[in-house]
Amino acid sequence: MARKDPLRNMRFRLEIDGIQQAGFSEVAIGEITTDAVDYREGNEPAHVRKLSGLNKYGSITLKWGVTDSTELYKWHKDVIDGKLQSSRKQVAIIVVDESGADKARYVVSEAWPIKYDPSDLNAKGNEVFIEVLELANEGVERVA
Repeated sequence: MARKDPLRNMRFRLEIDGIQQAGFSEVAIGEITTDAVDYREGNEPAHVRKLSGLNKYGSITLKWGVTDSTELYKWHKDVIDGKLQSSRKQVAIIVVDESGADKARYVVSEAWPIKYDPSDLNAKGNEVFIEVLELANEGVERVA
């Protein structure tokens, strides 16, 4: 039987509708949960049934080193300027193996920026200047 090693979390890329952005250093995919709703009718046994409630999709957090590209900042600025409807985008997060082949794909639906955070600057520091963008969304689905 062929051995199947788990994928590493260090090899990935993103595809964002209409935005050309170089690599990201981190991507955090928020958890997906379904609320459990307690329900009981008066003529049933003395315990509650569990019904499924609302599905909730956690935020997606992107981190990358600052370059001269402002496309992701402009995406957030469009939301600030009230252009939410045109700012919703599909985002694909693709995990690749050691050879660079696509192995897992997560599709994020109706994503839009809810938080932009340029990192702190420190004249005595030695770190990369990092920007962070947090995305609200209406669904995350693993399609491969």
